[in-house]
Amino acid sequence: MTKPTRSPDAARGERGDQADIQAVSRVSQILSLFDPATPEVTASEVAERLGLNRTTAYRYCTSLVAAGLLERRDEGGYVPGALLLQLGAFAIGTRRVINLAPRHMQALSRATQTSVVLSLWGLTGPVVSRVEENVSAIVVVSVRVGSHLPLDTAQSKVFLAYHSDQLSMGRLMANLPGPARDELRAGVERVRAVGHCSAMSTPGVVAVAAPVFDEYGICATIAIVGPDNTLSMSDDAPELRVVVDTARELTRELGGHFRPDDLGRRAV
Repeated sequence: MTKPTRSPDAARGERGDQADIQAVSRVSQILSLFDPATPEVTASEVAERLGLNRTTAYRYCTSLVAAGLLERRDEGGYVPGALLLQLGAFAIGTRRVINLAPRHMQALSRATQTSVVLSLWGLTGPVVSRVEENVSAIVVVSVRVGSHLPLDTAQSKVFLAYHSDQLSMGRLMANLPGPARDELRAGVERVRAVGHCSAMSTPGVVAVAAPVFDEYGICATIAIVGPDNTLSMSDDAPELRVVVDTARELTRELGGHFRPDDLGRRAV
């Protein structure tokens, strides 16, 4: 009786899969070396603690730097990189703001008769994380959870204005063609001046957005969206005041500090 044999391609594929799994496991081990007592490691320390030769450890560290998971210091050590910090902040913010936001979104939807969108920052822009639709309205604007919002939306401008990594925000805007880049930068500056943003998100649809802060900085935007014939982009629109008040209250519950803005000063 003959035994079934595997083709060379299948064997190579299996070895490749095993190598990929081993690489992921090794990356996890390296990242696990960081803790409050070990904020920085060298390639030699990685090699010693994980039982690797120095060349392999250095190659892993270099690859993680290229991926944004580690950052190399001038002294030669490695610290958590921007991508790793961003993902960590994103995960923390997701758990807290997603849990606290629903009742605020429901109240906001009822008060403004619009759909309400909560967005969190992804890798290169806001990602829609929760939506509360106003089903009683004649026209319901629907936004799909998981949608990545373009940089010219109201939510993006708010994030660009207050994101802690302004160097990365500048790079994102620099990728746009000249006129679009200048227009976006002007919009971001206006957000910094007034603390909110109203913009046409798609033809015929207006979004009015305000920032939500936790103790680390901006963690989300909350926005109402509706048809442009029912939702105004004016700074004195009554719906804007409700959006800003909702963002302030959610910020307070998250332990953050909401910036003073023109609306707040006029209300005093």
